[in-house]
Amino acid sequence: MTAALEARHLAAGYGGRPVISEIDLTLNPAEVLCLIGHNGAGKSTLLKAMFGLIAPEAGEVRIDGQTVTGHAPREIAEMGVAMVPEGRGVFASLSVTEIFALGMHATNVPKEARAERVEWVLGILPVIREFMDRPAATLSGGQQQMVSIGRALLSRPKILLLDEPSIGLAPKLFQDLLAPIRALQQRDGLSILLVEQNVREALKISDRAVVMKSGRMIWEGQPEELGDNDRLMELY
Repeated sequence: MTAALEARHLAAGYGGRPVISEIDLTLNPAEVLCLIGHNGAGKSTLLKAMFGLIAPEAGEVRIDGQTVTGHAPREIAEMGVAMVPEGRGVFASLSVTEIFALGMHATNVPKEARAERVEWVLGILPVIREFMDRPAATLSGGQQQMVSIGRALLSRPKILLLDEPSIGLAPKLFQDLLAPIRALQQRDGLSILLVEQNVREALKISDRAVVMKSGRMIWEGQPEELGDNDRLMELY
């Protein structure tokens, strides 16, 4: 089986300072893979390197078996990958409608398909319909996170990278956000790489889990294997 997304011996960092090294990671078709680790472990750096936001110093990234190392984010997006960055990244002064329009323009969604695409996203996250005309700055953290995920879904990606979607959210809000994403994933066969600090909730919707520590992968297994607090503390 060809991996949906793969890192092989990947190394990356900033300004010559290595953050991750010798990373091997495989995201299989139609699975949710949960990536966990302590703050500073290199999780966000790994996602940025896989999405083309930073250039790897060594190794390679593959999408559906095709090497994309060094490709720009736009090229990777055109291959069916979308990323929801840590911190939401929505334009505070724009309305949700404007944010969606900008997102579809950036990912080359045909003009004639845009209205239908927005309706498709609103079918997945219907709460967004209530605040489509409001500036993002007036929305709660949970609402902004829904908008950020909705914007990423507008391109109908095959692969979704989620970087810490629970930041600033109450546990119940995070559950409400994850449930429709998991339902979409199971219905459409989406592949999701989920980086998350809220380990308990993330593992509930994951098919497999991996753990990073100090820029390296140290563990891979089934979510239920991390049900023991002592086991988690060992890995952290």
